[in-house]
Amino acid sequence: MPIATPDEYSQMLDAAKSAGFAYPAINVTSSQTLNAALRGFAEAESDGIVQVSVGTAQYLSGAAHNRVAGSLALAAYAHEVAAYHDVKIALHTDHCPEANLGDWVLPLLEHSVERVRRGQLPLYQSHMWDGSALPLARNLEVARRLLALSGQARTILEVEVGVVGGEEDGIEGAMDERLYTTVDDARELVAELGTGERGRYLAALTFGNVHGAYKPGAVRLRPALLGEIQSALSKETNIDRPLDLVFHGGSGSTPGEISEAVRHGVVKMNIDSDTQYAFTRSIAGYMLSRYDQVLKIDGEVGVKKAYDPRSWGTPAEQAMAGRVVEAARQLGSAGRRLK
Repeated sequence: MPIATPDEYSQMLDAAKSAGFAYPAINVTSSQTLNAALRGFAEAESDGIVQVSVGTAQYLSGAAHNRVAGSLALAAYAHEVAAYHDVKIALHTDHCPEANLGDWVLPLLEHSVERVRRGQLPLYQSHMWDGSALPLARNLEVARRLLALSGQARTILEVEVGVVGGEEDGIEGAMDERLYTTVDDARELVAELGTGERGRYLAALTFGNVHGAYKPGAVRLRPALLGEIQSALSKETNIDRPLDLVFHGGSGSTPGEISEAVRHGVVKMNIDSDTQYAFTRSIAGYMLSRYDQVLKIDGEVGVKKAYDPRSWGTPAEQAMAGRVVEAARQLGSAGRRLK
């Protein structure tokens, strides 16, 4: 079953942490970009994570404007097409703020709880709660409730402590001192959620991360901060690198910064801007080089084969898949699929 079971997803995360690599978590917006992500993972012989954002969830439902419907539709499609790829894929929902818990992640968790009651597996394997805009105490209060519900749903919760700067899908993070999670912040996280005994979770700690597209070196990252936090918590819990970490806002990161973050326990790195660009850059090149074929200029009829969406969609998928392969190699997950 190429869509990972709950046990397989845990095995994936354990393998990444113990062997010192991370999985690319690719945001997708359509069946085309989903197919591109699957193709990239298969070509890299890498297991991986496919995720949808709050805006994408609504976009996927078309005129229904229903985030739950859009998310379930993508999951149903993914379960069908992933079966033909020899890698394990986990499905994840990304950055759910408090305003969208009621119309998105809570109904999805309830849907999974009901499936589990019927002896089935959840369609999604993890969900992200983004309470970064709230005071930390409130953020963790909600996270604690969601972690309990995640246990019933057999899913993993991702929480954000600190603020990722920049903007993604209408969620904007302030560029201030909250870009850097503190050791005390992480202590509060562990006090509220534990270290796995109350349910497994992923921690998106911030170390200068910013959403968006940047040139290498333009973002001031401090991946050493992750090591400081893990070391402090390790002394208090007697667990080596007790947190399973997530790297958000990776565009513009240097290879060295990425490697250091992974060394400190990052098991999942979100990738969105770079794969979006790879997909759209291919389409732009196609259209600009064939404008007289894809447009009906001066009363002509154009070239049907040229403006057939499959003609420009296929190379766009190939281009995005190539960027997924690049990410898998950079993060070390290439060639490490679960047997």
